Amino acid sequence: MNIFYMLMLMVVSAMAQKVEFQVLGSGGPEIDGRASTSYIVWIDDKARVLIDAGSGSMLNFEKSKARLEDLEVIVLTHLHIDHSVDLPSYIKAGYFSNRRDVLPIVGPSGNRYFPDIEDFLDSLFNGTYKYMSDVLDEDSDSFQIVPVEVDSKNVIHKKFKHFSLDLTNVYHGNVPAIAVRVNVGSKSLLVSGDTNNKNLSLEKLAKNVDLFVAHHAIPQYAKGYATQLHMTPSIIAKVAKDGNAKKVLLTHRMKRTIGKEEESLKVIKKIYNGEVLLAEDMMKLKL
Repeated sequence: MNIFYMLMLMVVSAMAQKVEFQVLGSGGPEIDGRASTSYIVWIDDKARVLIDAGSGSMLNFEKSKARLEDLEVIVLTHLHIDHSVDLPSYIKAGYFSNRRDVLPIVGPSGNRYFPDIEDFLDSLFNGTYKYMSDVLDEDSDSFQIVPVEVDSKNVIHKKFKHFSLDLTNVYHGNVPAIAVRVNVGSKSLLVSGDTNNKNLSLEKLAKNVDLFVAHHAIPQYAKGYATQLHMTPSIIAKVAKDGNAKKVLLTHRMKRTIGKEEESLKVIKKIYNGEVLLAEDMMKLKL
């Protein structure tokens, strides 16, 4: 190996970014001892992306030693309570931080049952928490939050300073919902959000991801309305296999699936040969 090549390897290695995924909440809407859905993407030891803000996530955000000043975006995959209810807590805490930069809040479009992300933020901060309405304004006393709506069956690409996002609509019954892929240099991860993947949207984002974060809220033989909202283990496995995902993390664990892990893993491993992990609150994975 010549000296030039060795030097190039050293430069590339020095520039490589450290990417970690942390689970703040691995549960759903039930009272089950777990915080509800929420995740951090850490880049070089800074919390850059917050995905979902379910109940209990704010406390775990504090425990993780993450800083609101470091966040470049918050993504809400949909507006169910167990994915979004702690958002006002983060924004209020930000008032007492040193944050001054605009904070984009990415979320889905609306329908007759749910507001779009702009109306959602407006109803919170010009309605329920009107005393904090200045966060929607440019001359906020603290920092401004800006809604970014995702309403497309195609993949939408958003570029940030330290990473990029690929986003698309997913099927979650009558609930507008999105999935998000985070790209950091050569590393990537996909968070499915809540979906049964009826419209095959996840395949658009799953190719060669280092980590597929799959919401596992129903067992393989579930019946009824829940199957219109969530993926069975075999659907999770097919997305992972077809996308050539290096690793799968099963999260959004509910009473319907807790205690049936062995059964779910057996189904998945018949289809997908990669590593499969079960999410716990505060666990951190290096990509």
